[in-house]
Amino acid sequence: MDNGLIALAAALAIGLAAAAAAIGIGLASSKASEASARQPEIAGKIQAMLMTSIVFIEATAIYALVVSLLLIFAF
Repeated sequence: MDNGLIALAAALAIGLAAAAAAIGIGLASSKASEASARQPEIAGKIQAMLMTSIVFIEATAIYALVVSLLLIFAF
């Protein structure tokens, strides 16, 4: 394959995944803030769920990084 196309595919993979992860984390944080404001007594549980969801969102971005590195170095 052409090296330019591989580089473009790698850039799109990590770029789109990073943008999607940033949007997802922003939305999750926004909703967690709203929920904590509405029910302050369960703020600890909300924070724990938020951290868990942020970990899973970031995991998808890391998977995209791995895919883009594989595209760059394997082909």
